Amino acid sequence: MTTLLGRRRARALAAATAAAGLALVAGCTSSGNGSSASRTVAGGVELVKAGQLTTCTHLPYPPFQSVIDGKVQGFDVSMVDLVAKDLGVKQKVLDTPFENFKTGAFLNSGQCDLAAAGMTITAERKKNVDFSTPYFDATQALLVAKGSGVTSLADAKAKKTKVGAQAQTTGEDYAKAQGLDPVSFESSDAVLNGLRTGQVKAVVIDYPVVQGWLKDKANAAAFQVAGQINTGEQYGITVKKGNTKLLAAVDKAIADAKADGTYRKLYEKWIGPYDASAASPAAS
Repeated sequence: MTTLLGRRRARALAAATAAAGLALVAGCTSSGNGSSASRTVAGGVELVKAGQLTTCTHLPYPPFQSVIDGKVQGFDVSMVDLVAKDLGVKQKVLDTPFENFKTGAFLNSGQCDLAAAGMTITAERKKNVDFSTPYFDATQALLVAKGSGVTSLADAKAKKTKVGAQAQTTGEDYAKAQGLDPVSFESSDAVLNGLRTGQVKAVVIDYPVVQGWLKDKANAAAFQVAGQINTGEQYGITVKKGNTKLLAAVDKAIADAKADGTYRKLYEKWIGPYDASAASPAAS
């Protein structure tokens, strides 16, 4: 009887120990669920991944974002770095298809916190994402081979010139609105390569991209800008609809950069000479 009672007591002790272990595991799990708190940073901003501000972009699109010396760099990247610094984290850049920027797919699925890809603010896109205050005024350019005889979009249309543009962009939309039927390319690099290889005779593309491309002596010797097109476009950084705290952080970083001279330094580094009278730098 004494032995049986001892066994019962041993079993009871084992059960109690197991229960305590489960309670400890449950406590750890509860603490683990608190990892969402570790994703919450300055200003109450909640990030999709702890310790990093995840940015969706589309590569390459110099001078806004491209891989240089094995690292994604550019004007957009530098601007978002300012946001990340304010939040006390590092930026992580993900290369994603440009068409998803219009729908906000990667923001809605929680793959990215924000998107920065030289994206023009439009009423149609605002239906799916929330835009920051404008951080860059963009103009389009018509780029042609020297000696082509094409002097304008109207001229290109009259001569039935084969024109290229990047798919899903406002450059493509603008070319179509002018009565052209542009050949669509996946990226800005593909557009410019299409011109270089003769697949198209002219391209409509953002002027800062053209500026960077023409810095190459070989390109400058063979191609020229037939016209700058002021379409009144402005770039914005996007967040998931309703993500007001992150949007406020982005807007603050842009405003601070313009106020303290950081914006100008980054503009001159990546874009070119800074015109203090230009709408974008003055739009703080």
